[in-house]
Amino acid sequence: MKVFSSKYTFDYSWEECSTANWRKYCPWNDKSTHVIAVDTLSREIDPATGILRTERLITCHQQAPAWVISLLGGSNTSHVYETSYVSPAEKRVTMCSTNLTWANILRVRETVTYQPDLSTSSPEHERTQFTQDAKITALCGGWQKIRTKIEEASVERFSENARRGREGFEAVLEMSRRVFGEEREREEAKLR
Repeated sequence: MKVFSSKYTFDYSWEECSTANWRKYCPWNDKSTHVIAVDTLSREIDPATGILRTERLITCHQQAPAWVISLLGGSNTSHVYETSYVSPAEKRVTMCSTNLTWANILRVRETVTYQPDLSTSSPEHERTQFTQDAKITALCGGWQKIRTKIEEASVERFSENARRGREGFEAVLEMSRRVFGEEREREEAKLR
């Protein structure tokens, strides 16, 4: 098993990040063009805790090497199952995802959290701490060297995708701030 970990501070409030998270795979994000569809399977609020729990199926177009497809079969379409928990009381978003495609060969378990960054925020300038951890395990039998190579290559690709994902989310956050700001100005103008 190989582990990928990353931390990043977004220069946006938790409210902005938790709201924009639902738009992460929209046209504003030119870094996520590989995402074909995001289907919400279920969504419910726990009446006791106020936590919003959402299950989604994310369909992607992943360019797998031709030799992998010819050897293992399948296609360039892959599916990821994601469960997210939004706790307004704790100001915390936790998203857990796992690959469904080729899960019998390679298992990827990712956990992402968004929460206020109290160490660098001030009341007039809030920031959000983003933490990403992934455990990548090659399940194919055989030699340890082969499994290790598969895991190392997967971590490298995951790292590249994570960087692009952060860049794309920054664009979504920027556009959300602009659009919501313009809408707020229109509403305030109506009240004058």
